[in-house]
Order: sequence, then structure tokens, then C-alpha cells
Amino acid sequence: MKKIVAISLVAACSIFAATINFNEAKDEFTRVNPEQSKGVVLSYNSSIAEAKKSVVNISTTKTTTTGSGFDQMFNDPFFRDFFGFNFKVPQDKQKSTSLGSGVIISSDGYIVTNNHVIEDSDEILVTLLESEKEYKAKIIGTDPKTDLAIIKIEATDLKAIKIADSSKIMEGDIVFAIGNPFGVGGSITQGIISGLNKDNIGLNQYENFIQTDASINPGNSGGALVDSRGALVGINSAILSRSGGNNGIGFAIPSNMTKEIAKKLIEDGKIERGYIGVMISNLTTEQKEIYKNKDGALISSVEKGLPADIAGLKRGDLIIQIDDKQIKNANDLKNTIGSLTPNKEISLTYERSGKIETTKIKLANMQQPNLGMRDGSAISGLSVTPINDEARYRYKIPQDIVGVLVTDVKPNSNADKFGFQKGDIIIQIGEENIVNMNDFNKALLNSKSKKTLVWVNRGGVIQGLVIK
Repeated sequence: MKKIVAISLVAACSIFAATINFNEAKDEFTRVNPEQSKGVVLSYNSSIAEAKKSVVNISTTKTTTTGSGFDQMFNDPFFRDFFGFNFKVPQDKQKSTSLGSGVIISSDGYIVTNNHVIEDSDEILVTLLESEKEYKAKIIGTDPKTDLAIIKIEATDLKAIKIADSSKIMEGDIVFAIGNPFGVGGSITQGIISGLNKDNIGLNQYENFIQTDASINPGNSGGALVDSRGALVGINSAILSRSGGNNGIGFAIPSNMTKEIAKKLIEDGKIERGYIGVMISNLTTEQKEIYKNKDGALISSVEKGLPADIAGLKRGDLIIQIDDKQIKNANDLKNTIGSLTPNKEISLTYERSGKIETTKIKLANMQQPNLGMRDGSAISGLSVTPINDEARYRYKIPQDIVGVLVTDVKPNSNADKFGFQKGDIIIQIGEENIVNMNDFNKALLNSKSKKTLVWVNRGGVIQGLVIK
């Protein structure tokens, strides 16, 4: 069944490579406070009645792999030393089901949800909140970096939700979370906007969350967060909780980001992001005393051969503006560059030594950052890349680990025979410590005519591989 989903994804990218017209909510509205009056019951029933028709239940089935009862023994370093690191741990496969929610964004069946709701699914079933009819859904496109995905069902005359401009929402606005918590069916909770532009939560790579105290529980993921008009302001995504229950700290992906990602996934079937090749951080209190600008993204390193390096940017430059957009912090820069398409030329303004400079930069592709990935020619079948922010996020690499990352090992190649694995971090070749690609290439060149010990960090375990 998993093959069917995978095939439908490829087919959908070509068949449904069309545009989408969103059902936009009107920008003209007035905020009012309820007044006390005898014989009057304050109710938002009419406000959410239409929005509720646009929310769906999502049920997924996926095959999971579980280890046997001997996992702990098989993974013991002494056991693996004896039998070899390529020893295969016995594993069992079993089917599991999970529930989530989604929001209809077009009358012909396009639905937005969280990527984690449908990720790795063998089968996706959709039911409307007010109907028992079940639809099989196919994946149109996914974006794990924002935790958004688009699926489609074969149906017509569906109720597409009205989408609000999330840049106009304010803290204190009343909102409603609509979804399928705990699988109990259509449910609505009420709260307010608790905060805006929340980042560094650690949930997604690209974060700009709406925070709300409207109860968001398991099964609500992918559902709608709507304002008191019933217009979509966000896609419910996650909660912060130590117990697993709701503590009044929920997060939703803003509707403006959702629209942008949905449009690209429907039209292109994938997301391509711009990339300049820098590591960045926010200004500390002490650093702000050195710079004239108190906001911006501080460059801590520049990857050689990538757009920022070509444009002449250096460590210590403070990026303060991209085209006409002011950059307030590191997350702001990451989201801004990531929202732009590869090969786009941008104007980047930065502060260096108290002076304001501007340069032009042509963006690389984050998935294929031009000069960033190279093939280890001295080891056939081995592909490596520098450990940048993208690599650290994707492979969960701690900040204190340096080296070069193995991104691919071709079967039956020399790299495969030597024992390299995808995800290995090469930290030393012979006597040479490896910090970057230059170290890697130089060390390989010096070891070309002799047997050499290559040290790799594999999931926190240091191993020595012999190349020849």
C-alpha cells in the first residue's frame, strides 16, 4: 500500500501542477466588546458554524518497525565489536493507526494539514466533521521544515475555509481551535491569541508561531485556528506540555505562511528555498554595545564558495536588511531567505566596522547549495557536505561536533566496502583533524597512496575505518 502513496505523490506533482484561488476573508472588519443585556446569551455559534464545515478528520495507517526484545544486547558496544558494526538487529513490523485533522482550502478537495499527521503513511482516510462518508486521500506535497502538507480527495462542492491575513491579528483576539481531539469527532475550544512571532521553540526549522491558550490536544494537529468571524488565522500544530495534557500553551502556523507553502506545493509539488551559506546568531547584550544597529543577524561563519562568500561577507558582519525588509534577528533572516526562490538576486545590507554596506547576492538552492556538496573523489561512492545549519537540523547534530557529514554511500562502492554509512561525521583522517571541506580534501590527498585510518562519529560512537 505504501507504494501506492509514493506513486500518487509523483503523479500528483504533474497532474495537479495548477494554481489555486484561495477563499480570502475580507480585510474590512471591526473589533467590538460584548455588551451586557438582559435576555441575551452571548454565543459564537454562528461565527464558527461555517468554519466547522471546512475542517476534516484524518485517519492514517502506517507500518512501523519495532526491535526485538534483544535490542539492548544487540546495541551494546561490546556485542557490536565482537560481531561487527554491520550486524543487523532483528526487527518486527506492525501496522499502527493515528488520528489528526485538516482544513479544506479549495472546493475541489485540496486539504492542508501538518506533515507529521500524514508522514510515512501507507493510507490516508478523510471524513468531514458533519458526515460519515470516507474519502481516500493522496499526498500532493509535503514540507517537513514548516510541518505543513497538502493532501487531496476526489470531491466537489466542498466548503473551503475563508483565510484571514495573519499579519493583522493581535494579542488578545478571541480565537477558536477546531479539530478532532483524541478522536472524539468535531470539537471546538475557545481562547485568545497569547503571543505572536514565536520562534526557537524547537518544533520546526522555520518557526513563526501564533501562541494561543485555546486547548489543542492530540488529534487537533492540522486543524483550524479561526478568529471570531470564522476566518482561518492558523493551522494548529503543537502544545508545550510536560505531562502530555494541555497547559494552555498551544502553537499554530500562521495562515500567511500556510498560504505561501500550500500554493507552492500545489503548483510545484515541492518547496525550494534560497540559501546564502552562513551561520548566524542574535546579538547579545554585550555585542549590541559594539554595533550601531541593535537589531539584525550576526554572521558567525561563512561557507566557502557559497553566495555569501562570493559576495564578500565575513564573520562579524551584521545583516540588517534584505531588499526592503528590515531584519530583526537571526530567525527573521532565516525565514526571509527561506521564503525566496533559488537563483533570485537580492540586495543585502549589513554593518561592518561601523559602516553600512550593501551587496548583491544570487541565492543558491538549500537542497543543492551549488558548491556546498562535493564527492570524495579519493573514495569512490562517498558523498560529503559541510556541517551547516541545514545539516545540523536534518541529522540532529549537536553544535559542539565538527567535521564533514557523509550524505550518501553508493552500494558496492569503495566507500561501502570501507564501512562508511550515511550520517557518519568524519572527524579525523590519519593525523589530521577535520573541521571543514578544505581539511577533508587536503587530508584525502595526503593519504591517497597509503592505508589510512579514518575516524568517524556514528551516533555518538567513535569508530576507526581503514581506507586504502
